[in-house]
Amino acid sequence: MRRILFLACLLLTLAPLTATAQDTQPSGTIETENNASTDAAIAVRIREILGQLDGYADVTVQVNSGIVTLRGRTLDGEAITRLDGLVSRVAGVVAIENEVVESTDLVERLNPAVDRFRKRMEQLVAFLPLLVVAAMVFLVVAFIGFLLARGRWPWDRLAPNAFIADIYRQIVRLAFLVGAVVIALDILNATALLGTILGAAGIIGLAIGFAVRDTVENFIASVLLSIRQPFRPNDAIEINGDEGKVIRLTSRATILLSWDGNHIRIPNSTVFKSRIVNFSRNKERRILFQLGLDPDCDYAAMRKLAEETVQALPFVLDTPAASVWIEDLTDSGVVLTITGWIDQNETSLLLSRGEALRQVKLAVEAAGVTIADTTYRVLLDGQGTPDDTPEARPSAPPPPAPAPEASTENVAAESEHELERIVEAERAETAHADLLDRDARTE
Repeated sequence: MRRILFLACLLLTLAPLTATAQDTQPSGTIETENNASTDAAIAVRIREILGQLDGYADVTVQVNSGIVTLRGRTLDGEAITRLDGLVSRVAGVVAIENEVVESTDLVERLNPAVDRFRKRMEQLVAFLPLLVVAAMVFLVVAFIGFLLARGRWPWDRLAPNAFIADIYRQIVRLAFLVGAVVIALDILNATALLGTILGAAGIIGLAIGFAVRDTVENFIASVLLSIRQPFRPNDAIEINGDEGKVIRLTSRATILLSWDGNHIRIPNSTVFKSRIVNFSRNKERRILFQLGLDPDCDYAAMRKLAEETVQALPFVLDTPAASVWIEDLTDSGVVLTITGWIDQNETSLLLSRGEALRQVKLAVEAAGVTIADTTYRVLLDGQGTPDDTPEARPSAPPPPAPAPEASTENVAAESEHELERIVEAERAETAHADLLDRDARTE
């Protein structure tokens, strides 16, 4: 019983191999008669077939009793495999002995490549007039596109600034260039290559996009900033803690002139995403400072005195009015916060703040109120004598109160105007690189 099962398994295993082997050989009934003329006819027919096909010039055919023997060499290994299927289709073939081998001769293997190159050169010469026509059409269409893009009209009228106008020109150039390629390929009847070219361009563009993501982000931010115009030339702004006057907006960065005269270059992608404080949008600007007074003074009287003193200054605006409030009570006294409004186009912010502080201090001291002293004295145990304590010291006479000054110092915005002249001079040197427009709308 075990032997029978073993033989059955062996037959099942060998069955696919037998079927595979038989697939390469002719199938059908074998005739009992052996006819020499039939063998000759089979050999002639196979030679005729192989003579019409490339790669079988060195293959010989012999037929004996319907058994076909193939000998010789071919240049392609797959051609050897195709021989079996080809010969098996000839009527009268009983079996096939395929002894054809792949040639390793260098000259024989190079000859087909030389022949193919010769045929391609002949085709190139035949297509040369058509290639010349396609090239001329390509150049004419591309030239028209570049000629239209070079003109200032209508792109400068359509675009809000020079940067956007240049983007329009680039789009026109690219559109005409793609159109020229399509027309040239259509003349050559090779429009099928267009899909391959566009696919390769898409993959390359995607790879480049990931590689230069920061550059692309900065470019898009430059386009949006040039359209939105969040500030003007010579505006005093603050971006991420950097303060200064705007010199220009380029296609890559925003350039500021700091209060120290230094250039600050901020990438446009950072500018677009950051909080922008524009100090120049409104000409009215508030000055603010604090003043500490003696704790024994009349708080309400001192608050009113400080407010009247600031409001009476010639450079302080009537509207909005000056205001004073008690900010805090400390160990050394009361702290007043004093504010006033100025026209920053005519008055210096720093000079006016300093002059207002000086005038308020003089007015408070003239009223007999001392400025709070924040100096602390430390006495250590065991040191000094009873006569050396603050209580035992003779009190010094208070200094005479200074009279308030009727005149004020010059607080004109001369330094700010000097910075504006520096900015204008630098803008005049590179006016073509600026994307800001004084007449454009701002957000």
